[in-house]
Amino acid sequence: MRLPVSLFLALRYLRPRRTFISAVTVISVLGVTLGVAVLVVVLSVMSGFDGMWREKILGFNAHVTVTGSRGIIYDIDRLITEVERVGGVKAAVPFVQGLVFLQRDDNVYTPMLRGIDPGGEGRVSRIPRSIVAGRFDVTGNGLVVGVDLARELGLRVGSRVLVYSPAGFISEEEIRLPEEMVVRGIFEVGMWDFDMGYVLASLEAARDLYGLEEGVHGLQVMTVDPFRAAAIAHEIAESIGPGYRVMTWMQLNRQLFAALRVEKNMMFFLLIFITVVAAFGITNTLITLAVQKTREIGLMKALGFPSGTIMRIFLWQGWISGAIGTGFGLALGLLALRYRNGILRFLSASFGLDLFPKELYRLSEIPARTSFQDLVTVIVAVLVICTVAGVIPAYRAARQDPAGALRYE
Repeated sequence: MRLPVSLFLALRYLRPRRTFISAVTVISVLGVTLGVAVLVVVLSVMSGFDGMWREKILGFNAHVTVTGSRGIIYDIDRLITEVERVGGVKAAVPFVQGLVFLQRDDNVYTPMLRGIDPGGEGRVSRIPRSIVAGRFDVTGNGLVVGVDLARELGLRVGSRVLVYSPAGFISEEEIRLPEEMVVRGIFEVGMWDFDMGYVLASLEAARDLYGLEEGVHGLQVMTVDPFRAAAIAHEIAESIGPGYRVMTWMQLNRQLFAALRVEKNMMFFLLIFITVVAAFGITNTLITLAVQKTREIGLMKALGFPSGTIMRIFLWQGWISGAIGTGFGLALGLLALRYRNGILRFLSASFGLDLFPKELYRLSEIPARTSFQDLVTVIVAVLVICTVAGVIPAYRAARQDPAGALRYE
């Protein structure tokens, strides 16, 4: 296969030799490699955060939530029947939810208490399948708590806690005593907000705490496809009529996912400058090469080679350096992603630091999801930058006067 003259000469000039130019070329390629690796790791981790948060949220909460515009829903059976008739709805179960004060000895915490139907909870969430100690049992005065809350308050299966309703602090004429409840199960869904901030009890116990003789706060609705929740929610709203608020999991968590998208875009914008810095190294390398190859360039132009061919030599060199660096960077980034949690544990054990605190990042491990679109974006952006890096030396070399170049030598 015969290569174009410009590509052949570009490859020839890039051959490793024990010269300064080869050392600078290697350093430039290493700069591109590190830039690409960092971009791949960061974008994959940001996508992983998005995917894992979606998974954890959908594992704890239903896809659609129906609440009463006045706070309490009384016609529960009719509403469940209407909702479950909507196409795409798998199940609908009632719930009561609100803030409580949880006391264990001298320790007090304020989680959200969710009163549930024990028989129907498994149809709308994964909590019954996420029990790590005890069993999923909220009958009577039973309580199921998150693993982080249990650790914070020193709770075990069989521990007794006092549960205070905020309503008991509102009325000055009536004193409401706390309910003593027993921890019968501990769940872990892997997201700090839920493992620390929620406890589950029966509907009857939750009604007693909030002074409800009947009715519930809302319905949790599970759909066949969480990403069609918006369309299904619209059909539910039309089916049940006015007087209700129908919210999807995307609406309830829109600030979280919007912030994540902005952070991912900003991280890409900032980290691409690593590649820009590496591209300056490529530019410096090619300028040095153009100076060292002044005689060859002058001779080529004297033989009739057009300026476009001279320019393409340096553009090819910039592109090849970028391509080599991009290839090694992709390999390095994917390797780092494969062993990311092992590397994190090693660094934490070696330096005695909690480098990924669950309380801050809300997750127990570093998530990652490498998408084809992100990889293509990185590859195209880096190759364009590295190719453009050869424009200045290519233009300078192409403008050389043959007589002047040969006289210089």
